[in-house]
Amino acid sequence: MDRALYTDFMDSPVFQQYVSGSWHQGNGETRPVVTPQTGETIAGVAVGTLADAQTALAESYRIFTDREEFRSQSAADRYVILRGIEAGLVARREEFARGITLESGKTIRDARGEVDRGLLVLSLAAEEARRFGGDVLPLDINEASRGRIGLTRRFPVGTVAALTPFNFPLNLLLHKVAPAIAVGNPVIVKPSERTPLTALRLAELVHSVCGDTNHPSQGAFSVLTPREPKAVAELLATDPRAPVLSFTGSDTVGWHLKSLANKKRVTLELGGNAAVIVCGDADVYQIVRRCVWGAFANAGQVCISVQRIFVDRKIFDRFVEEFIHATGRLVIGNPMNEDTDLGPMITPQARDNALKLVEEAESQGATTLLRGETSGYAHLSPTVLTDTKPEMRVRSTEAFAPLVCIEPFDSLADALALANEGRYGLQTGIFTQNIGQIFAAWNTLDVGAVIANDVPQYRVDSMPYGGERDSGFGREGIRYAIEEMTALRLLALNLQP
Repeated sequence: MDRALYTDFMDSPVFQQYVSGSWHQGNGETRPVVTPQTGETIAGVAVGTLADAQTALAESYRIFTDREEFRSQSAADRYVILRGIEAGLVARREEFARGITLESGKTIRDARGEVDRGLLVLSLAAEEARRFGGDVLPLDINEASRGRIGLTRRFPVGTVAALTPFNFPLNLLLHKVAPAIAVGNPVIVKPSERTPLTALRLAELVHSVCGDTNHPSQGAFSVLTPREPKAVAELLATDPRAPVLSFTGSDTVGWHLKSLANKKRVTLELGGNAAVIVCGDADVYQIVRRCVWGAFANAGQVCISVQRIFVDRKIFDRFVEEFIHATGRLVIGNPMNEDTDLGPMITPQARDNALKLVEEAESQGATTLLRGETSGYAHLSPTVLTDTKPEMRVRSTEAFAPLVCIEPFDSLADALALANEGRYGLQTGIFTQNIGQIFAAWNTLDVGAVIANDVPQYRVDSMPYGGERDSGFGREGIRYAIEEMTALRLLALNLQP
């Protein structure tokens, strides 16, 4: 390890849990957090217990139901909280970015981008806290309702249980935390055990704003780092004191938790194997650059990472040639270096699983155009395949790795059918100058979003985000997440009693 790059982190103390507004050591044990760059320990975190989760649930429920000063906070109060957290993140931007790189393996450039997106999420949530309103409805649509109008308003429903993965340890967390704060819901966070440090640094920011014992929101935020994450996740999914479950991660885990959640409000942001359709009128040179980025950013560990590319047969050979050339120019190495494009995967096991997918596809007839090579502790260079079939796991499952399949098509109808294959439906990109083809894709593709003239990895944090089929349930994006975390209530006014 280059100690000069890591010097401000190598002597990090043990991070404690943050339970109901206080720092806790858990059961007194600690566990190591390692960097995927080398496998070295970078910090320790307190080992939490199921009792800690019970404490967080009990206290957040008490705050929401019994603390009048919490429930009576105004939109302006919640705006100030979110702006305060935002200001703290601005002041510690580089620290957060370096921490994200160290514990997740994301390149420092991408980590800074994630922090900047987190700042945008906090800003959007702060503004939404002040403007999110309801409707005035005409109820006098028949004679019996003469003189009546309706008012709608959304009300917070209680604690949000937020479960997040390793690949965006700050931004995916803020997509749950920020809208919850904006409407006045307490939050209990269980981050990935691979990347807990970013969530605990966020707890420091929340504590700096709400940690005073006299603050109405004191105790309404928790970050748990349990010994048994599965048991805590299932507790948060089943306990009625947390009426909202917001989960991002594996579709297997997500649907299991939803099956346990019973009457809860559930939002699931799950996996995908996103497709791109490249029509014959596309500018190959420009599109290749976007597709390479969409396939290999964060070592392909993004749920909307480009995994399947379908190219009009007329330009297929040229596209493949340009794609291989552009991929070969990527810089693979230490994610702390400013010029690195591709850092490590999260674990050696994740890398080995990706290699098994490739070997399996090759044994079933796939052609390898570019073979990924291993290096270091968990690095894997990009792999490009063709001659794949829908039934191959490289096409039908989520690789979550720097792995992409490129195949030709003969008509747009064929391309749309190929993009729709399988059980996922998160986002799909289409490159074309023909507006009719764009609308055909929008009308046909069974996905949460169609991205016209860009890759499916495109996301701006205000837009509704989520998937169909096995890719998820419900939507995120600040305004849309607020709707998932609140209850609509009608006031029917009789103005002529």
